Amino acid sequence: METLYMAMLATLAILAVSGLYVGVTNDAVNFLNAAIGSKAAKLKVILLVASVGIILGVISSSGMMEVARSGMFHPTMFSFHEVMILYVSVMMANVILLDIYNSLGLPTSTTVALVFSLLGAAIAVAIYKITNTPDLGIADLGSYLNTARAMGVITAILLSVIIAFVFGTIVMWFSRLLFSFRYMAIFRKTGALWCGASFTAIVYFAVFKALKGVLADTAFVAWVNENMLLAVVICWVACSALMAFLQMFRINILRINILSGTFALALAFAGNDLVNFIGVPLAGLDAYNAVDGDFAMGSMAALEGESKAQFGWLILSGVIMVLTLWTSTKSLNVSKTETSLAGKGDEADNIEYNSNIFSRSIVRASIKISHFLDRVTPKSVQKFVEKRFEYEDVEHTGAPYDMIRAVVNLTTAALLISVGTSLKLPLSTTYVCFMVAMGSSLADKAWGRESAVYRITGVMTVVMGWFVTGIGAFLIAIVVGAILMWGGTIAFIVTTIACMWMLIKSNFINSHKADAMPEEATEEDSIERVIDEVCKMMKLSTNIYDRTMVAVLKEDRKALKELVRESTECYEHTNKLKYSIMPALRKMKSSSVEVSLYYVQVVDYLSEITKAILHITRPAFEHIDNNHKGLSQEQVDDLMRINDAVAEIYGMINRMLVTNDFRDIDDVLTLRDELFEHIAETTKSELQRITAGEGNTKASMFYLTAMSETKTMVLQARNLLKSQRYFLEHAGVSKPKYNM
Repeated sequence: METLYMAMLATLAILAVSGLYVGVTNDAVNFLNAAIGSKAAKLKVILLVASVGIILGVISSSGMMEVARSGMFHPTMFSFHEVMILYVSVMMANVILLDIYNSLGLPTSTTVALVFSLLGAAIAVAIYKITNTPDLGIADLGSYLNTARAMGVITAILLSVIIAFVFGTIVMWFSRLLFSFRYMAIFRKTGALWCGASFTAIVYFAVFKALKGVLADTAFVAWVNENMLLAVVICWVACSALMAFLQMFRINILRINILSGTFALALAFAGNDLVNFIGVPLAGLDAYNAVDGDFAMGSMAALEGESKAQFGWLILSGVIMVLTLWTSTKSLNVSKTETSLAGKGDEADNIEYNSNIFSRSIVRASIKISHFLDRVTPKSVQKFVEKRFEYEDVEHTGAPYDMIRAVVNLTTAALLISVGTSLKLPLSTTYVCFMVAMGSSLADKAWGRESAVYRITGVMTVVMGWFVTGIGAFLIAIVVGAILMWGGTIAFIVTTIACMWMLIKSNFINSHKADAMPEEATEEDSIERVIDEVCKMMKLSTNIYDRTMVAVLKEDRKALKELVRESTECYEHTNKLKYSIMPALRKMKSSSVEVSLYYVQVVDYLSEITKAILHITRPAFEHIDNNHKGLSQEQVDDLMRINDAVAEIYGMINRMLVTNDFRDIDDVLTLRDELFEHIAETTKSELQRITAGEGNTKASMFYLTAMSETKTMVLQARNLLKSQRYFLEHAGVSKPKYNM
């Protein structure tokens, strides 16, 4: 029996290390995004500051471990065996949930996953115990769960999303009203007081609250507790004086505040989120030590009083988190979702969300409210506010937002998370940081009317992901807990192997899957992307067209269904490229107008080609799917000759696109004209057959549609080839890197 429990502890340890790695790589953007995005300092300096914050944060996180030990259930109601099964179920459920979310690309929160996994696993184990105890019934389920604490934690997480958005909006609006976007002049006069207040808030919550456990028995903390208001005022005066002194030497105190905010947020992240990764494994180790080798079905009362996490394990966890921070490439990437939704500009460069009825309704209601406020607000006040919110890039760094908003984001998020940590309420760091950024971007008028509906949809998608995370974690933990309780050792072995495979697949096998386009793409990156996309999509179009013709002749419904899916994906992909023209052109600002012109033409022609392919595959599938009569022999012969001609033309076009050798472009024109003449002749022949009453209507309609779309496809392909040649010539590209 001891071997089984040792295996459980080993499994928990492996999952803990994995949790630390995944947690840092996924959540590091929460405290790095503002500093890196505003370019407040060199990357190494930012990482060093964050590392110190993480180490200090893990030291002060032991109080949060109570959430894993007894936050969702009463450990005294369970035996050691049941508690170990419960903890293993929680960790396995988190692995399964993370694998599912990675596969679907959905947002997740480690805090939410932990809370709901604990609740689900506790219910599963409690139900097993109730069903195997004659004197107990389902009404006794509540005695096993810490329902009051569970509801408090769930409410805190939900409220944190709302509070973070509201506070981010309010703090940013007043900050921008005070400084405006042209903040340099007024900041020299009042910036020290503002930064002093921000620095005071960071110091208060990072030291007096987050590190209170470390300094608990000191006379300093005792005095602060007795004179809290006086301590805050003294700290503000001292910090403001320090900032004013630094300003005298032309030191940018905004950078200092951003770095200190990064430190505080990293400290809060480690102190609050560490429980998500090692809380359950350490609780399992405490349970193992509490029974002291006695694995009988005895009470777990000893666990209830175990409140101090092992200092050595905390330090080791901090070291793993810091190493991951420095070595993980993924942890250094700027959050695409947050940047696109919070960035300045009506174009909303990278927003990939569609609008829905809710977002449109919110925007319409906001416009009506804005018009109402305009009517009741004096014109002088309106002009003053509009003047303060007139955008101007005074920093010229190319960052998504300026340092004023970066300070607001960091300070507000650090305050909220540190408060939650001090109250031992596990907040979702991801969603607090995200919603603060969304609130500040809204107050900063980054949400223009051209993009507001899409940004709101994006925010709603992320928030809805919270509910999906909670429900998913809850259900998966119940299932895993039930399997382990009823399945015994065999179920534990099988489930462990499955989870380990998911772990390896998510973190190593699929780790190479990332966006092809880096966040900070240069002009050269944009040009290379055009080359790659054109070559890739033309090759796919050639392949899809040829397979479609063959599948129609063979009446292969399954193949046509797959071809419809592929052609739809190609069209949607090129359509996204079409709508990303504006940000791409901004990256080509040093290039000539001709480069931009031909870029627009290339993307437009590519979109038309994929649209024509889609208009061929869909009717082809519908024709076969509806069991219509197949094509006649004359139609088959015509389509095969057309297919051969298209293959020859597209083969020549693809070779020229890859080699950047356009010497045979006139030959393509000749072949195109010959194909068009052949299409005209075959179309006349088909019309004559229809007039003579030969064939059937459905087959003829598809035949004529295929001919028309083929002509469009070849016409646009030749136009694309010509525009691609001019694009590359004006861009000064000698040879593309894409290989077929």
